[in-house]
Amino acid sequence: MATYDLSVTVRTKYLPEQSRPERDEYLFSYTITIRNTGEVPAQLISRHWVITDANNRVQEVAGLGVVGHQPLLKPGEQFEYASGTPLATPQGSMHGEYFCVAEDGHRFEVKIPEFVLTLPSMLH
Repeated sequence: MATYDLSVTVRTKYLPEQSRPERDEYLFSYTITIRNTGEVPAQLISRHWVITDANNRVQEVAGLGVVGHQPLLKPGEQFEYASGTPLATPQGSMHGEYFCVAEDGHRFEVKIPEFVLTLPSMLH
């Protein structure tokens, strides 16, 4: 039986030059690398994010593709993209899932583990 799997790695960065702490506006960028670790070519169709700030305010974002793309990845191929999100607090987190369709028609979800968005000075 074929395996259907994409691995997801995330790098985050605080953007002080685009943030306005005096207005409770903190902007973070994140770079995501998606690699097809399965055995069948698969296309990323849509995404769903849950973004939570330090005050437990939750924002959900869903839509087709990522940054205007619906990459089709053969086994071993990867796709990298950068995006960003504003928070009203200097710390928060994100998690979610990608919805994918394999070349053979099999549909599957890829969980995106929770990652933290925080100012560098707040890391321990």
